[in-house]
Amino acid sequence: MFINKFSFVFCVALLCSTLQISAQTTANQIEENKKLLRELEQQKEKILAQQETLLLTKVQEDLENVGYPVTKSNCQLIEHQALTLCYDEAHEQAAWVAHIVVPEVTTGNLSRTNDFRPDEKVKTGSAVKDDYWYSGYDRGHIAPSADFRWSKTGISESYLYSNMSPQLAELNRERWAELEGFLRNYVISRGRQIHVVAGGILADDLKKIGKNEVSVPKSYYKVALDLETKTTIGFILPNASCKYPLESYVVSVDHIEELTGINFFPNLAEKHEGEPDINNWKTAISENGVIADVAPIRPPLPDGKFNTVQARLYKGKTITVCGTVVSGKLSQKSGATFLNLDKKFPNQLFSVSIWKDNRANFDYKPEEALLGKQICVTGEISMYQGKPTMNIKSSSQLEVVGDIRVGSENQMRKNQSK
Repeated sequence: MFINKFSFVFCVALLCSTLQISAQTTANQIEENKKLLRELEQQKEKILAQQETLLLTKVQEDLENVGYPVTKSNCQLIEHQALTLCYDEAHEQAAWVAHIVVPEVTTGNLSRTNDFRPDEKVKTGSAVKDDYWYSGYDRGHIAPSADFRWSKTGISESYLYSNMSPQLAELNRERWAELEGFLRNYVISRGRQIHVVAGGILADDLKKIGKNEVSVPKSYYKVALDLETKTTIGFILPNASCKYPLESYVVSVDHIEELTGINFFPNLAEKHEGEPDINNWKTAISENGVIADVAPIRPPLPDGKFNTVQARLYKGKTITVCGTVVSGKLSQKSGATFLNLDKKFPNQLFSVSIWKDNRANFDYKPEEALLGKQICVTGEISMYQGKPTMNIKSSSQLEVVGDIRVGSENQMRKNQSK
């Protein structure tokens, strides 16, 4: 009996000791893993920093290869790591800012820094905060910070006052921002970089603000080059509220060169700077994965149909309107379904409504099934808050003629020409 008790106590002690050793071993392994993870994270940060440096070096090499813009104005060439500009002292801003939107913008997740500051590289001194403060104008980025969300250096450089120009809020926060997103979407969808040059159109008779007399451009230009396809596109936007869709401001790079006296890509022997087709630059998907706004179908349309811009001319008449469903909504309050064609709210060009009682005449959910589809709808045009709209009662008034996610935005024209 004594031996059995002793054996039992010994076994319990041995088991407890084994468990303690096991617990210590597990705790040590956990700590070792934590240490390893910290080391891996540090190594990752080091590699990412090296990668950023390499990308910034390549950006400058690529900018130099296509050639810095050549202008007749007496401006100072300034090379930063993520962008290059030519500072025009007479207007206290850049005559042009050149940068590259790289595919890394797709996964970049860095946020705005808002570290606005003078550009120390400007020999004569750049504009400063007081020039803009209480001026009634935004500090409008020429090269947008979001284009550099893959690079801490790039984002920071985008807040230099040499990259700013006085823009009205109606431009800076609306169409100008839309244009910036439009070009990023192109890079995201194509997976290849584009060269971008932008600036205000500078002239001697411009209004001045601030103690440094910063010129207020009446309009701004932006040009983009896809080096792989040698295609270009240009935009001129007034420094005002831009009432028309973005594609209304498309111009050729040739035209902007004539207007500004700037040769944008001087080293390229072969490039297409003539009249651009915005549809070649449009994408079906936006930055956040939703359907993007698209260009209205160019008239004339087949069989006497009309696009979403023309629809407003036919108030009170029954016609067929064609466009792309870029957004849809089922109202939980009224049970009505609303579809916006070509442009989303609040910039919609044309809307289709299906009232609650008529939704049963559709054997699908229109706001989901038609998203991204190119459709033609037939009915009477009415106006709501200045925008043309059409109420349809059944699916027989609607025809699906294409899908921008799998084909061209001109698919309707191709389908009907067969």
